[in-house]
Amino acid sequence: MDRILNMMIRRIIGRMVNRGVDAGIERMTRGRGEATPEQQTQTRQSVGRTRQAMRVARRIGRF
Repeated sequence: MDRILNMMIRRIIGRMVNRGVDAGIERMTRGRGEATPEQQTQTRQSVGRTRQAMRVARRIGRF
């Protein structure tokens, strides 16, 4: 019984942590104020790289 409970709690906490990380990164990458088109392009590229790094980190963390 304890093993099943621990397994369920671990899954729930893992999902909550992932949501928190996602929210934090979204907030960090959100632009502030007006930006030039060049800055917008750079921001979009860095957001894409950040999200890709998050996915890779999660894959590594699963093993």
